Amino acid sequence: MGAVMSFIINYFIVPVPSTVLGNALNHTITGIISGFMGGFMGLLMYFFFQKKKQKQ
Repeated sequence: MGAVMSFIINYFIVPVPSTVLGNALNHTITGIISGFMGGFMGLLMYFFFQKKKQKQ
């Protein structure tokens, strides 16, 4: 969802590079990567705290 919103906002409101489509695609790819990394880190933290609870 974040990638779609980033694409829409950057395509219609904030076109910075020479081509608007290039800017929107760059932000879409960045949004996908950051979303994946955020989810991955959240999953790692979840597993870490679940292990910690089981030891107690």
